[in-house]
Amino acid sequence: MDASWHQSDQVLDRLREKALELGFTAIGVTDPDVSQHVSFLEHWLESGFHGSMEWFERHLDLRRDPTQLVPGTQRVISVRLDYLPENTDCIDILNDPDMAYISRYALGRDYHKLMRKRLKHLGDWFSDEIAPHGFRVFSDSAPLLEKHLAEKAGLGWIGKHTLLLSRSAGSWFFLGELLTDFPLPVSDEHEKARCGSCTACLDICPTNAFPAPYQLDATKCISYLTIEHKGPIPEALRAPMGNRVFGCDDCQLVCPWNRYAAIGDPAFHPRHALDRQPLCELFGWTEAEFLMKTEGSPLRRAGYVKFLENLAIGLGNSQSDTERMIQTLRSKLGQYGPTLDEHILWAIAALRRRASENALDNASARQSNHAHQQAPDAGQI
Repeated sequence: MDASWHQSDQVLDRLREKALELGFTAIGVTDPDVSQHVSFLEHWLESGFHGSMEWFERHLDLRRDPTQLVPGTQRVISVRLDYLPENTDCIDILNDPDMAYISRYALGRDYHKLMRKRLKHLGDWFSDEIAPHGFRVFSDSAPLLEKHLAEKAGLGWIGKHTLLLSRSAGSWFFLGELLTDFPLPVSDEHEKARCGSCTACLDICPTNAFPAPYQLDATKCISYLTIEHKGPIPEALRAPMGNRVFGCDDCQLVCPWNRYAAIGDPAFHPRHALDRQPLCELFGWTEAEFLMKTEGSPLRRAGYVKFLENLAIGLGNSQSDTERMIQTLRSKLGQYGPTLDEHILWAIAALRRRASENALDNASARQSNHAHQQAPDAGQI
């Protein structure tokens, strides 16, 4: 096969065809240069917006230059894999304070292994059918600026909420990368930014985690707080968390471009009815139940105790059957460390305070109603 054919669009057409066959929903090719984005990353780190995620600071040289991660890299193949589950009633769950809200990406299989397996298949196919090449595959598993690479590869633009957006698919998708030493032609189609004057994603954030458009303070982000953060969650952020116990989708739920999102790969559809579980039910899981029901799930990243810590806050924000909630919380008190105990005690205090406020409101309403009934009507005066 001559070199000129290697550089033709026919290679990209065959690559795209195979990627779609493997279940990917979009593919693009770019060079590995991300130098124009390094200053943004450095400013983000200097601002402390990464919180305790110290791995962003480690191997910073690799983030600046992917060719140091995989020597010889000439191209980055970026792929998209949609994950939106069908009929998950997101808003209904968020509006029911007694139900647990789990981010839509975490309801089914963990995407890391699935994405890398399919990318490996794609790389092997390329070696067999197009030309031998050296490659490595990644999916949120290496110090790569994957959103910026995907943007360069033509898969979308980075929105004001810092997620990649596609005009045809919204943002409900995972990204993966195949770094190759083969000099593929780069994609020549790119999506221009289309957020316009819209600020819906910034305005909806429950914890005000966006100090400005295109800037995310992870230390206030519910996804960070419920997954990566270690130790007690700051008290001022507990009530705004509501019933979000693993991740948060609010900025995606209000994005107008997500009206075009398609139902995702069946591998990511909910398992064990995780899209509609009461807080009490999940808090009652033993560690053995947690490990069994989260096998192969992103929920494993938080771990059992961290999951309980998040659920305790959710229970503290619940609205019904106060005594039952308190009994449920007490069942884990003193068993799994000081952070969980702190969250439990906060939740119990919050429930009691709310019950007391409701009782006062009801008494005031009864008193007002009684006074209204006792007052003479106009015809009696």
